Amino acid sequence: MGCFRCTGTSTKKSNIPGDKANNVTAADKVKVDLKVNDNRGEISKPDQLSQDVENLNLEVVSNEAKVSNYRAQTFTFHELANASRNFRSSCFVGEGGFGKVYKGLIERLNQVVAIKQLDRDGLQGIREFVVEVLTLSLADHPNLVKLIGFCAEREQRLLVYEYMPLGSLENHLHDLSPSRKSLDWNTRMKIAAGAARGLEYLHDKMKPPVIYRDLKCSNILLSEGYHAKLSDFGLAKVGPSGDKTHVSTRVMGTYGYCAPDYAMTGQLTFKSDIYSFGVVLLEIITGRKAIDHTKPSKEQNLVAWARPMFKDRKRFAEMVDPLLGGRYPVRGLYQAIAIAAMCVQEQPNMRPVIADVVTALNYLATQKYDAQIHSVQSSRKDLLSPGLISNCSEAEGDPQIHPLLSSSGSSSTLRSQSKRNVRSVGNGSGTNSF
Repeated sequence: MGCFRCTGTSTKKSNIPGDKANNVTAADKVKVDLKVNDNRGEISKPDQLSQDVENLNLEVVSNEAKVSNYRAQTFTFHELANASRNFRSSCFVGEGGFGKVYKGLIERLNQVVAIKQLDRDGLQGIREFVVEVLTLSLADHPNLVKLIGFCAEREQRLLVYEYMPLGSLENHLHDLSPSRKSLDWNTRMKIAAGAARGLEYLHDKMKPPVIYRDLKCSNILLSEGYHAKLSDFGLAKVGPSGDKTHVSTRVMGTYGYCAPDYAMTGQLTFKSDIYSFGVVLLEIITGRKAIDHTKPSKEQNLVAWARPMFKDRKRFAEMVDPLLGGRYPVRGLYQAIAIAAMCVQEQPNMRPVIADVVTALNYLATQKYDAQIHSVQSSRKDLLSPGLISNCSEAEGDPQIHPLLSSSGSSSTLRSQSKRNVRSVGNGSGTNSF
């Protein structure tokens, strides 16, 4: 799925450049002292990227951050063409809103890389290129894809990343080929926790903090061991600061992942990303797409399909990806669904902050599925039997099962919401918090 104005049904990325007053990007907030950072030790000089910044009017706005020297290297177009064998079709690995991606080998680094070539289809593409370079120049986290370098040479704009051999999360959840094995429960929770940690870094630890704005399964890439990393930061925006609660901007994102409050008002907040994360977590749990036009009309929107089931714990098993074959911890499922349900609440102030989500998912990622325990549960003939539901309900107060109920610190909000939401779901009450 591509990026576009969230209020429509198109899947194409918008190419209409926003006006400068209302389309402030991450680059707007970065004090830029552009220099070539080439490993051959050339004398620092203005490069094409600095001209892009000047043309886009992305000048000094904040003293909080300064990129005096890029961590990323600069490459020539010739070098990247050689690395990808002149962008041969056999090296093609995928395509996104930015452009096509190729696998390549940088000989002087002896490193396999992913080369993303900008589809130059207007000013918006150049803007996204600049924002991505500047954002990743400030970022340094194991759950964000590493930008190795870039090429800004005449009309050419390319980004060079570390190569992620396992592709995207989308590749492992949807439309699986017969030869590809589906993800098990433990791996799914590991990926969810990793993606949450990457988002936490953007929200809470980057200076200035960044709203991702394009969180979706296709932008979560996987390295060896299914280590999740967020990618594609072309739509990133600097978050509100001081007493401001939101950033007003032209609505952009991907249909199905875009928070309804942002789509309706254009007011972007950190909670907009939380909604998108909740959609991703639902995809991980259910194996369904955020939007799937092959489903019956009432099931095409994942959140709309899932929301009625949030109210009835006895229906939770209906939500689970059938490819899991029942191989998941029932109590872990309940917690994962509770987290997802809180993230996709319609009112943004009811959604948890990302630090609380990380606390919850880090715990779930340590609770491995045990086949022996599962075999005992399965011997009861039905995972939805009254006995099993009763046992799980009785366990709600156990801090070992609901760690957020006993943790301290920043997780207090999610602890109270988790306890209230899970109990309301468990008793089928109509006065639940979802």
